[in-house]
Amino acid sequence: MIVNPQLFNYRLIIGSLIVAVTVLSVFSYTNYQSISAHQQFLEQEKKLVESELSQMITRYDDISISNDLIASQLKDAKTNTKIVLDSLSMLRSDLSVLSRFKEQLYGLKLKNKTLFKAIDSLDSANQSLEKEKIITYNELVKQRIANNSLLKENENLNRSLEKGALLTANSFEAKSYIKILGQKRPSDVAKKVDHIEVCFTLAENSLTEQGEKEIYVQIVNPQNNVVSDKGAITFGNSSLIYSSKKIVDYNNEVIDLCVDIEADTDEKPLTKGTYFINVFNKDRKLGSTQVRLN
Repeated sequence: MIVNPQLFNYRLIIGSLIVAVTVLSVFSYTNYQSISAHQQFLEQEKKLVESELSQMITRYDDISISNDLIASQLKDAKTNTKIVLDSLSMLRSDLSVLSRFKEQLYGLKLKNKTLFKAIDSLDSANQSLEKEKIITYNELVKQRIANNSLLKENENLNRSLEKGALLTANSFEAKSYIKILGQKRPSDVAKKVDHIEVCFTLAENSLTEQGEKEIYVQIVNPQNNVVSDKGAITFGNSSLIYSSKKIVDYNNEVIDLCVDIEADTDEKPLTKGTYFINVFNKDRKLGSTQVRLN
């Protein structure tokens, strides 16, 4: 068989070209796949960086703090993070770009760590102060309750002391007389009687203030009129019509007293019935008794 050398060379060249094209195609496809995978990786990395930056901004927004210095630092950190995020969003994915932004992200994380540590420390201090405030408030409430209780006890004690220091009297007795030639003769006949003698005892009391005490005797006849009216004396909003007034020098010891009251001329003769006798220390009633005339 005779082989044409020229045809053989053509076939060899064509075969070599086919192999070369095939190898180039495979290389191109492989290189494209590699570039595509690399681009996808860069896009994913970009999204991850953007996501972390967005989460940082959200965390800034969620923090509320009253400390002016920390609040200012927090505001600056939020502004810087937004600038980095906006810059990254506008740039095309590139390895050098991502590397630079990752470095910036790492720097922001370091600053955030210090900043959030300060915030946590401040929150802890605020919580401690709040607990101390609550404890102090509760102690103040307890002290206020105790003070109010002591105040009430003091008021009750003062009232008891005041009550215990009041002048008291007992053994009230009244007798009717007719006075003849300076001599008193007991009688219960209304038309004869012209004097009523009232006797009583001021009790011993070491708590009562010593000194002069105003004693008033009031005799009320059956017609509800005051016998031997000496006028009225006013004590604040009240007044007392009395039949006799006596000033006693009281020194905390027992004093027996008798007050003789003569009916006025226009009241004689006295009418029949029961006569009510009241004894007062100023406007406070010490006791009472009565006498009946027939």
